Amino acid sequence: MLTVETRHAVHQDHAKTLDTEGLRRHFLAQDLFAAGEIRLVYTHYDRFVLGGAVPGTGTLVLDKVEETRTPSFLDRREMGIVNIGETGTVTAAGETHTLERGDVLYLGMGSGPVSFAGAGRFYITSAPAHRRCPSRLIRLSDAKEVRLGETATANKRVINQFIHPLVMESCQLVLGYTTLLDGSVWNTMPAHVHDRRMEAYLYWNMDEKARVLHLLGEPTETRHLFVANEEAALSPPWSIHAGAGTGGYTFIWAMAGDNVDYTDMDFVQPEELR
Repeated sequence: MLTVETRHAVHQDHAKTLDTEGLRRHFLAQDLFAAGEIRLVYTHYDRFVLGGAVPGTGTLVLDKVEETRTPSFLDRREMGIVNIGETGTVTAAGETHTLERGDVLYLGMGSGPVSFAGAGRFYITSAPAHRRCPSRLIRLSDAKEVRLGETATANKRVINQFIHPLVMESCQLVLGYTTLLDGSVWNTMPAHVHDRRMEAYLYWNMDEKARVLHLLGEPTETRHLFVANEEAALSPPWSIHAGAGTGGYTFIWAMAGDNVDYTDMDFVQPEELR
């Protein structure tokens, strides 16, 4: 029912030497969503965890994870869950939450075992926490909406901020998702880095044959991944994270690190990229 893969941190000098297979092995998370299973990736980037839970016809319980060496996974962690499937339920700390497609559930430290049921496809993100914040279900209507970009530069997009200081309180996890509008393909361009935080992107709402050309690496040593629907890209603090799609897509961004200041980033203009 539960599988966990560990990803160790990669230094930027090492990243420069990787071929395509090596880049995908270190920075791309595939096959996260399997019926009747919870699949997690435990990273050494700020001890961030991502993964998927697909209950199918049964119930899945996330409790003890050996990699954390705590009695229960959320004993010293917080969690953000996004339902990218049909209606499902998540139960934790004695309360059951119904999540429609696109809803986000935040669970604070100490919430205990987490049960998943229904037709949902649950994207899981988690970061270490040093204090407990109240759990909260955030629907799309509760999110903070930000519109950025221009049609002329093919990056017109809608950002919905869920686990974010303008919406709710968390310890260090920040999460939301961005949707590219019709005719736009570029996300987060100009690109940026933030040495204070790591980040992960889960691409979804994509056609089966569509791909996103995801950019990573130091600004003057960029590399790329071709990413399919429901695959995630890991972004170390030293790396840019941007991309362009062959069709429409949404990406869920989640961050953990020193602060929860969404605007704390160092921009890199296109003419500076190599």
